[in-house]
Amino acid sequence: MQKVLIANRGEIAVRIIRACHDLGLQTVAVYSQADAEALHVLHADEAICIGEAPAAKSYLKISNILSACEITGADAIHPGYGFLSENANFASICESCGLNFIGPAPASITLLGDKAKAKATAKKAGCPVIPGSEGIVSDLKEGLEVAKEIGYPIFIKAVSGGGGKGIRIAYSEEEFIRLFPAARAEADASFSNPDVYLEKMIVDPRHIEVQVIGDKYGNYIHLGERDCSIQRRRQKLIEEAPSPLLNSKLRQKIGQAAINVVKEANYYSVATVEFLLDADHHFYFMEVNTRIQVEHTVTEELTGVDLLGEQLSVAMGNKLRYAQEEISFKGHVIQFRINAENPAANFSPSPGRLEYYLPPGGPHVRVDSACYSGYQIPPNYDSMIAKLIVHGKDRLEAIAIGKRALREFHIGGVDSTIPFHLYMLHDKKFLHSDFHLSYIDGLIAEGCSFSLEE
Repeated sequence: MQKVLIANRGEIAVRIIRACHDLGLQTVAVYSQADAEALHVLHADEAICIGEAPAAKSYLKISNILSACEITGADAIHPGYGFLSENANFASICESCGLNFIGPAPASITLLGDKAKAKATAKKAGCPVIPGSEGIVSDLKEGLEVAKEIGYPIFIKAVSGGGGKGIRIAYSEEEFIRLFPAARAEADASFSNPDVYLEKMIVDPRHIEVQVIGDKYGNYIHLGERDCSIQRRRQKLIEEAPSPLLNSKLRQKIGQAAINVVKEANYYSVATVEFLLDADHHFYFMEVNTRIQVEHTVTEELTGVDLLGEQLSVAMGNKLRYAQEEISFKGHVIQFRINAENPAANFSPSPGRLEYYLPPGGPHVRVDSACYSGYQIPPNYDSMIAKLIVHGKDRLEAIAIGKRALREFHIGGVDSTIPFHLYMLHDKKFLHSDFHLSYIDGLIAEGCSFSLEE
């Protein structure tokens, strides 16, 4: 592996380019017409336009990406996250073309990308799973029988869903009768697959995810957990590690459970195993993300392990460079997603030109971004401006550093989620870690404008 094409954009493309350069690998950036002035285009050794602004005509256009590999002589592809990163067909095509797909084997993506099969895999690995259907529920009659057995409230989930999409909640039999066909229709429209499965709804859970990595020789390690419970409509906004709720015994138990799941799937590369934690601190398997995560930076700062470097190394056929006993967790890390959205207007998108962009600095502050003053944030893609990561000796210090860094973060020309994050760092429930997965949605429903003047 000598030249890596990054089939992505934004801050993750910049991050991958840096990791490649650290290992002496050449890089190729691909970009849409809307991203001609993007930072990843400037940082890469080579750059090639692959289509028009809509993702379907550029970043999702497999033939254009493969043509870019042929033109530039790239022998490997890193998919980043989103777009084609969890597309087993894309990974398989890469392999058939003699390209090194920097991620897991297509079979593992297929297995773990199917929510019902992933749950069955977790169950086989001895990992606690949420009560629900044994697999796909094909008709309303069967669905009603399963729902009666496990009890309401109940999730109706698309097997091909992800990112909070393809989920309906039924609180009664009457609602189930109405929502079941609607859920199947939505799944078919969104994912070209109408299949759904059922899960018992864990009331007011915390969202805990475990970072794991495995090589092609059967070696695995976990790098601790991240608490990602501060979400809006199941889209993460704040991630922190370690979770304030886990003790060392539970951390070891959930970490081993995550390893057991990916081992059962014959998985290699980085992965994130996601769990729900109930009020009694019982954890349940939710899903596996077969790619690098947006919040991988949290784990990197907590452990000192370069996750992108490890992922590239594994893809090159190397064994893991760490054993489990070599992984240690230092202090507390919090990541804030700075998005081009207006928190006071129900997080409405705010694309446009950055009149100025002045990121914070100083001790224990990291900013991952692809933005700069004058950059035009296109309306075609994710609204992320930057990821702000702070590291303290404990949670209180990390929060204090977060306040300082957020106050130093100056963005002009578009709205951003900075006011929301500052509000949360003064919120008593957040400060006392007294929140759950629906906490932010509840504040929005109450009309909170996320202003410190409230």
